[in-house]
Amino acid sequence: MGVVIDTSALIAAERLTAADAPSAESWTALLSSVGDRPAALPAIVYAELLVGVELANSPRRAAARRARIDVLTAQVSIIEFDAEIARVWARLFAQVNRAGRTIPANDLAVAATAWYLEYSVLVAPDDEKHFRAIEGLKLETLRG
Repeated sequence: MGVVIDTSALIAAERLTAADAPSAESWTALLSSVGDRPAALPAIVYAELLVGVELANSPRRAAARRARIDVLTAQVSIIEFDAEIARVWARLFAQVNRAGRTIPANDLAVAATAWYLEYSVLVAPDDEKHFRAIEGLKLETLRG
């Protein structure tokens, strides 16, 4: 089974490997922990990473962030949020809503992508508890 990478796992990998100077190596280490399984990056996670580029406080920091993203996306496929995944998103939204729970829309898109691909979701060590509200979703926690 493959793995869909959540933004929380990427941020946690940076913090675990180089708190004061994150580098592409932190994400490479994360990918190596996945082993030979296929890994995917939902388009919304890619967008969240690009927000970090746009919000950088200097051109140098923006360029460094962009370079790390480019290294990551050279190794991992970006999965578009298409009509099929949108249908899964709607079904999962209804399931969670009927249970009286809410999940941030971006994280629901990550879950829908994983569900559609029949992959697990890799999340930060502190878990992303709202993912647990999705019945049958397989989760993996990044280990430090």
